[in-house]
Amino acid sequence: MALPEREGMDFDVVVVGAGPAGLATAIRLKQISAGKGEEINVVVVEKGSEVGAHILSGAVIDPSGLDKLMPEWRDDPERPLTTEVERDVFLYLTGHSGMRIPNFVMPPLLSNHGKFIGSLSNVTKYLAAKAEALGVEIYPGFPASEILFDEAGTVTGIATGDLGIGRDEQPRDDFTRGMELRGKYVVFGEGVRGSLTKQLIARFDLAKDSDFQKFGLGVKELWQLSDAKFEPGLVQHTLGWPLSNRTGGGSWMYHFGENLLSIGFVTHLNYENPTLSPFEELQRFKTHPMIREVFEGAKRIGYGARAINEGGWQSVPKLTFPGGCLVGDAAGFVNVPRIKGSHNAVLSGVQAAEAIAAALAAGRQGDELTAYEEGWRGSEIGRDLKPVRNVKPLLSRYGTMLGTGLGGLDMWTNSLANTSLFGTLKHGKPDYACLKPLSEVQPIKYPKPDGKITFDRLSSVYLSNTNHEEDQPVHLKVQNMELQKASEHDVFGGPSGRYCPAGVYEWVEDASASDGIRFQINAQNCVHCKTCDIKDPNQNINWETPEGPGGPNYTNL
Repeated sequence: MALPEREGMDFDVVVVGAGPAGLATAIRLKQISAGKGEEINVVVVEKGSEVGAHILSGAVIDPSGLDKLMPEWRDDPERPLTTEVERDVFLYLTGHSGMRIPNFVMPPLLSNHGKFIGSLSNVTKYLAAKAEALGVEIYPGFPASEILFDEAGTVTGIATGDLGIGRDEQPRDDFTRGMELRGKYVVFGEGVRGSLTKQLIARFDLAKDSDFQKFGLGVKELWQLSDAKFEPGLVQHTLGWPLSNRTGGGSWMYHFGENLLSIGFVTHLNYENPTLSPFEELQRFKTHPMIREVFEGAKRIGYGARAINEGGWQSVPKLTFPGGCLVGDAAGFVNVPRIKGSHNAVLSGVQAAEAIAAALAAGRQGDELTAYEEGWRGSEIGRDLKPVRNVKPLLSRYGTMLGTGLGGLDMWTNSLANTSLFGTLKHGKPDYACLKPLSEVQPIKYPKPDGKITFDRLSSVYLSNTNHEEDQPVHLKVQNMELQKASEHDVFGGPSGRYCPAGVYEWVEDASASDGIRFQINAQNCVHCKTCDIKDPNQNINWETPEGPGGPNYTNL
């Protein structure tokens, strides 16, 4: 069946993704045009059902990005950040005990003094309201599914996904063609491992001069605490148990708002044991004697998960290409030791917007925004990322204990003398290549959930308000099912059923299958964390955007 032509709309700038970076780009463009008495038409498309629906972070937020974008935000009665950090606690945990790491030994750049605790989802809602007040058009529930190019290969826009395609890949009676949104420049702020960003990096070879991107998986819960256990402004981080010394990661616990606790666990995705489950590591963590008492009289009210860029300075790809650029997490601007990235996302949006505005004022379009690409390393973003560039490689090489010590030493020398003892270290190999065969590891046994402090995946996904239209093509594409069985299952023991924090993947017994076992994909459960796209040992799973506003609907995450 021949599909009808798409309808189209033309703008000066098309922004993909209503996260901090995309919204900052749109706001700054409007600020510049208003200051010059000109008009820059900007549209933002967002795959979530509403702005913020797919946004998840810890989050202790460095306000420097917001301060630069909107210096007046602190005086706004509608501001989304009201809880300032009051106390910083760092713990190293063992199986039954632990020790506090004195704050004075921590490098100054890890201090959370002057930072805010809050919901990044709510921050994006706030930014969206500010953007719309300036005249930005925002279309939530419309995932960008295709990049548009002209005959010369210049990016000219995006197309939103078609609606009403059945599981059989055929149009249903309610079929609606997607829209073409064309722009003089297109800004991609899809977040971590964006499906279109992947295509751009490959097509324009943007990563040819950078190191492998590295990733972590953050699994988060939101709890309502009792008055007795709530300490406004408390920020607590841990290293060590329940992870082994060779497996990187750690926890966060942030007290904010009205008796809210943000608790989460990050597992670095270069782990080796295919039986490890990041979701279960969070559940185990909560049972530690130094942690579990906070849950007395508490209630779990939210859940979510998302991947995190961890490559840092040396893994940032080239940011520009003919007709557009990458911003925020799509560019990889997360500072891993600080566990922060939203400030750099906003700053990157500001820098991209200023480069675009200058290009439009000069009558240009569709070229490379060289000012943005050449300027970020010498900007606030570069000054934030460069001093911590060796922490992740040192953890990967030497494990948590020695790697943390060496990383701390390197951050101190960077802070005091603006130099590193190690130069700039390489990351080694991509995360998907780190898994060992099942036969070479000791399987990890996880306890059953108690339903009070620890929980299973399905009850957790329920709290994420995840929903997808059932009669649609599966958006998780397995390229070679025979390879999935021969390698992912037979060699590695089916790690997809463990690394996925939403119960999407299962190997189930099926007498009708040739080998008596079948790879089942419960796509309706997907919380869009992208871990499968990152960690599958054969890079055999490709995450694509589902239909319409499908996915989680996060609140206060």
